[in-house]
Amino acid sequence: MTRLQKALLGIALLLPSSLAQITDDFEGGWDSSKWPIYAPDCNQGGSISLDSSTAHSGRNSIKVSGAGGYCGHIFFGTTQVPTGDVYVRVWVKATTALTDSHVSFITMPDASLGTNKHLRIGGQNKILMYNRESDDATLPELSPQGTASSTALPVGSFQCFEYHIGSDGSLETWLNGNPIAGLTTANNPYANQWTRVNYVPRITGVYFGWESYGGDTNTFWYDDIAIGSSRVGCSGSVTTTSVRPSTTTSRTTTTTSRTTTPSTTRSTTSSSRTTTTTSRITTTASRTTTTTTTTTRTTTANTPTQTQWGQCGGVGWTGPTVCANGLICKSLNAYYSQCLTN
Repeated sequence: MTRLQKALLGIALLLPSSLAQITDDFEGGWDSSKWPIYAPDCNQGGSISLDSSTAHSGRNSIKVSGAGGYCGHIFFGTTQVPTGDVYVRVWVKATTALTDSHVSFITMPDASLGTNKHLRIGGQNKILMYNRESDDATLPELSPQGTASSTALPVGSFQCFEYHIGSDGSLETWLNGNPIAGLTTANNPYANQWTRVNYVPRITGVYFGWESYGGDTNTFWYDDIAIGSSRVGCSGSVTTTSVRPSTTTSRTTTTTSRTTTPSTTRSTTSSSRTTTTTSRITTTASRTTTTTTTTTRTTTANTPTQTQWGQCGGVGWTGPTVCANGLICKSLNAYYSQCLTN
């Protein structure tokens, strides 16, 4: 270790956790102790490797090959995140454009949501979006107007993706330095679903990779990552303070563990039926008609209802399965049903 490296490491150790920053351009290789694999519950088919064939800067990046289905997920990342404000900058390259199916390429365990619940960044309806795992709320809401307030993720080249999680729960997001209106909580008319609860994230890690809730597969590359308490920006340089090996070894790691088969929730809608019975009595002198109407009333228990554009069913879904008045629960695929107007 050179004197400069020792000095930088000493300064980093003296910084309080609220000011800590972790950065890496992976030119010294993939340090799996600094960036461990994260694949909760199961992993079947996903892999991570150091790739020297493409990079945003230098020669190396981290390649994530994501398989289809929830258990095809795999991530790499860190628990070294600051308290308070959190800023993340990553250069990301995708092979395939986002589709209508729900996927994630960044996931963050969130202690405010409970055990094994995450704040996720990914896509659906072909756009970038946030997803809160506890109630499946999305930012923006997936109405036509909400969808239009976000943007697609360009493919085939590295893109600068940044976001800020405020200590007050606010969110800001940028793509190539440009703010994305739909992925910001302030003054956002399409954030009603997100802000229906008082939500202040307490993330305990940041992980980059792939998770699909349908059959979508994709390959992502990640480079020049910076996580800290202030914004770096797309032009900010990355200096890795960890000791780097003299040689670069490319390796691919695939993890396999138990498979969990989620349950399927079925939504049933009951309707009231009115039966009318008419009896007719006829005599030779006069005709008398008597009509008797019997009304049957159905009482529905007070169960939670989902708002428009919210999820109401699908494999593994445990939230509300009944839509608000005037809405129907429409199945988009085996893994996702959404409340839409009839």
